[in-house]
Amino acid sequence: MTTTIEKSFQVELAAVEPPALGLHTDLSNESYHADKTSLSSSGARKLLPPSCPAKFRYEQDNPPAPTKTFDYGNAAHKTVLGNGPKLILVDHDAWTTKEAKAEVAEARAEGGIPLKRHEMQMVKDMAAAIRRHPLASALLEPAYGAPEQSGFWIDGPTGIRRRVRFDWLPSIQSGRLIIPDYKTAADASDDAMQKDIAKYGYNCQAAWYEEAAQALELGGDDTEMLLIVQEKKAPYLVNIVGFEFFSREIGRAKNRVAIERFAECQSTGYWPGYADNEPNYLALPGYAENRDKEIYL
Repeated sequence: MTTTIEKSFQVELAAVEPPALGLHTDLSNESYHADKTSLSSSGARKLLPPSCPAKFRYEQDNPPAPTKTFDYGNAAHKTVLGNGPKLILVDHDAWTTKEAKAEVAEARAEGGIPLKRHEMQMVKDMAAAIRRHPLASALLEPAYGAPEQSGFWIDGPTGIRRRVRFDWLPSIQSGRLIIPDYKTAADASDDAMQKDIAKYGYNCQAAWYEEAAQALELGGDDTEMLLIVQEKKAPYLVNIVGFEFFSREIGRAKNRVAIERFAECQSTGYWPGYADNEPNYLALPGYAENRDKEIYL
């Protein structure tokens, strides 16, 4: 029996015509994210712990409000990659006045990113630092690639639609395909990035993008995604981060679980939360269990 939730979801999907399969060179960011029939890398990670399908589904219908962290990241993407929302100067030292608030609201209503004068200078300086970096500038050379390329394909084992939006896709592909992905961070050091890979699932993203390139016939089995990570404070240092074999394979395995989960939820119309039908029995964290066993047992 088809549930009310499932019927509602099916009607909603039918209301929006999804983009065609294949590579899209001029699809808007809004059109890309509006496709709820397909699964993206970030969506796949939202389906897995510590998140859950219920959160994934809620955020599809209720996109989070802009934050300064996202504004900085999107503004840096715009200046570094050359594509993205318009950057709009709101030239007030504080945005607490009625006039400043109105200008911020107007900028967001236009789909732009409001920035203070020093923030505008910051993202310009970040882009300049990227151009001075030998490897980052080569990976993002405008003559040999283009930003914000979208792709859609069918997952063989499940039949669901998958999607990807490459930050940058090389246009001249002789030899192995290298896909750069630009990110901003408070700390781009190796130690910090190892933690961020685990926290944000960047290894899952790498595996997803590499599979996407193969499915879209852009690259072969040796395709590789590299992170270009840049700090948001002067001197705006850059780290180029790759993924070792087991990190990538773990990401690939996690992606497969997420894809299967998405297919099941899409089929049933049921998007479970943490513990809907039975309790989760949890152990202490390893460090706490070892400590307390020694002291109390």
